[in-house]
Amino acid sequence: MRTSIRPTVAEISLGAIARNAERISTLVSGSALWAVIKADAYGHGAVRVARALGDRCAGLAVSLVEEGMELRAAGVPAPIVVLSAYYDRCHRQVLDEALTPVVYDPVDLALFSEAAVARGSVAAVHIKIETGMNRLGVAPAQLPAVLERARALSGIRIAGLCTHLASADAADVTATTDALGLFEECVSIARRAGLSGLINHAANSAAAVRFPHARFQAVRPGLALYGAMPSEVVRVPGLEPAMRLSTRIMAIHPVAPGATVSYGGEWRATRQTLIATLPVGYADGYPRHVRGAETLLRGKRVPVVGAVCMDMMMVDVTDVPGASLGDVVTLLGEDSGARGPQGAGPGGVSERRSGTTIMVDELARWAGTVNYEIMSGISKRVPRVYRG
Repeated sequence: MRTSIRPTVAEISLGAIARNAERISTLVSGSALWAVIKADAYGHGAVRVARALGDRCAGLAVSLVEEGMELRAAGVPAPIVVLSAYYDRCHRQVLDEALTPVVYDPVDLALFSEAAVARGSVAAVHIKIETGMNRLGVAPAQLPAVLERARALSGIRIAGLCTHLASADAADVTATTDALGLFEECVSIARRAGLSGLINHAANSAAAVRFPHARFQAVRPGLALYGAMPSEVVRVPGLEPAMRLSTRIMAIHPVAPGATVSYGGEWRATRQTLIATLPVGYADGYPRHVRGAETLLRGKRVPVVGAVCMDMMMVDVTDVPGASLGDVVTLLGEDSGARGPQGAGPGGVSERRSGTTIMVDELARWAGTVNYEIMSGISKRVPRVYRG
């Protein structure tokens, strides 16, 4: 999308992402860092993030084969692991693109072996273990038989075991401790079966931070790379939010006491009110069902009023002296304090830092959702402007 017409943009700090990766690498020293850039790098732009991380990580992790293919088409050479294990009949394509598949179904082992033999190669695969998520994975009791089956396939090499920890961000560590116990048992099973040199991985952002024994040979941070954490019990000092979502006031009009704003008339003015309309809505990824949400204008917090529309939303700017057309409004991230339509910042404004910030966790709380959904939900029609 062009960036020079509608002023709604998502500003991405690649420098912040790189520094977050360095902080996590230091924390998990001794384990390889596989950056999770699925879902378009949680809305930050997978190709640009992959390039920015460069040699700061040992590999990349995606959810879909298509996501891996996008990176390869863009010339990203790093090792790429495909986590979500849906391959249909595209096993040869996966190998042709030098993607490392995670498998949970013995049928896929046979199909990858067949595809590898046809190419005159051997496919390195990782086996996913079910440890409590009950979503995908080989049950620990079935692992010996699966490994035996893999041993009989000439085109397969087991390169690692992995799992997903469903509750690593919960205050109660019991579920995670139990899951890690099961996974360690599976690592032992593989070792007794004669497998060595495996790259085993289990830790998402929360587990990488909270459970040193979950780090194994590699960790898979996602959310932490982008400057957020999945819950208040998980903390990494110094993480930097990497996304700022902003727009500009497109209209201002007075609303009399008793008048309503937006669909359904859910919000009613209790005083003479000055309403600003913003060219951003739920089609851009701003949540429709926010309650008590705020935005930033000239260093002040101003409330969102009425239902968020598909392409627009309204805010109450009554208490912001001098609010005018073209003023920058920040919906996520740090307020620029910018004013007026001319200058050098995003969309053409000079910026001054105010220190006022809308954190992604705040917006998620107003929307009754999680920060993952907010980040990954910023739609592709919002242009990304990259910094650093």
